[in-house]
Amino acid sequence: MVYKYPSVDDLIKKAKSRIPNFVFEYLSGGCNENIALTRNTTDLWDVELRPYYITDHKEAVLKTELFGHIYDLPFGISPVGLQGLMWPNSPEILAKASLKHNIPFVISTLTTSTIERLSELTEGRAWFQLYHPNENDLRDKILKRVEDAGCPVLVLICDMPTLAYRPCDMRNGLGLPLKMSLKNIIQILSRPEWLIKTLKYGQPKFAIMEPYLKSLNNQLNFDNKLTEQKIAAIRDRWKGKLVIKGIASEEDTEAAIRLGADGIIVSNHGGRQLDVGPSSIKTLGPIVENYQNKIKIIMDSGLRSGPDIARSLATGAEFTFMGRVFMYAVAALGDEGADHIIECLKMQLKQVMEQISCTSVCDLKNHLMPPVYQSRQNSNDEQAHSEMVYNMPA
Repeated sequence: MVYKYPSVDDLIKKAKSRIPNFVFEYLSGGCNENIALTRNTTDLWDVELRPYYITDHKEAVLKTELFGHIYDLPFGISPVGLQGLMWPNSPEILAKASLKHNIPFVISTLTTSTIERLSELTEGRAWFQLYHPNENDLRDKILKRVEDAGCPVLVLICDMPTLAYRPCDMRNGLGLPLKMSLKNIIQILSRPEWLIKTLKYGQPKFAIMEPYLKSLNNQLNFDNKLTEQKIAAIRDRWKGKLVIKGIASEEDTEAAIRLGADGIIVSNHGGRQLDVGPSSIKTLGPIVENYQNKIKIIMDSGLRSGPDIARSLATGAEFTFMGRVFMYAVAALGDEGADHIIECLKMQLKQVMEQISCTSVCDLKNHLMPPVYQSRQNSNDEQAHSEMVYNMPA
């Protein structure tokens, strides 16, 4: 299977042939002109690693400690909303694979399975990402369920203060509530396997929020402007590890530390929220430089491969997460998709590390090459200095 679909591009092509086009565009799209989406990837490609070849070769070890748990791999599965729309039963497929491969799986408030079911499938290891409800009472009810399920880590999202401007979703009628146009129905009928699976597992719904919809008049009301007051209130209540996702500045990193967060996820929501902002890898460098050892620094957004994971870890992230890659794999290969992509990423990352003679994940930072622009600037500075010395009067 790995040799038939060895890259994420192969999985994307296969996924596109198996799911309705409006679903594929929801999964693959960014916002506005998709500039941030593209920049996330291309800026990662600019990161280069230095190989050391004349050395004793040792096998690379991928195990990584995070929040007291030793994971087998330095990457996990990001929270993704409406997973069952992209491929029926996909949250459960991913949850099972996360336990099998000992990697973290983050439940989204807006996924299509319940906290309780996904926690059961991960034996209480799943993390939970909270979309902050308008009412504190509802927030506390959800947090009580998360606590009872045994989730060790709570993730607060800070990069969605407003709904993004996503032209593809607008054209396809993918808002809240979902609307099915004739065009969408025709696309569904053209994907019989997706349709049969959907009929088997049921129409996708916000399973976690379903118990509360009647009292909310069937409206999902969230207040995602994550203020310091909201974080402080949750920090006082939540006894487990607390992570803030969507950090894109040093100022917000300082606030997270001040408010008692245990970790941050440097992320721009996969390029789906702000088209004029920086890529996550560009944001990561200064944050690591100034705040490493003060808070756990994790990265998400733009990663598509083992080399990308290596680039992120070399830049200073202590762990990484990916969302779209896992959804493409499950949409492409169904029940086998999650295992397939985890094995691919593992093989790719290990190959990169052994190629550059890096034996442990934490040692990748010692292989980071200076940015190209920095190298050029240094060369220019050296040349200018030489010229200045050469032209000085004797």
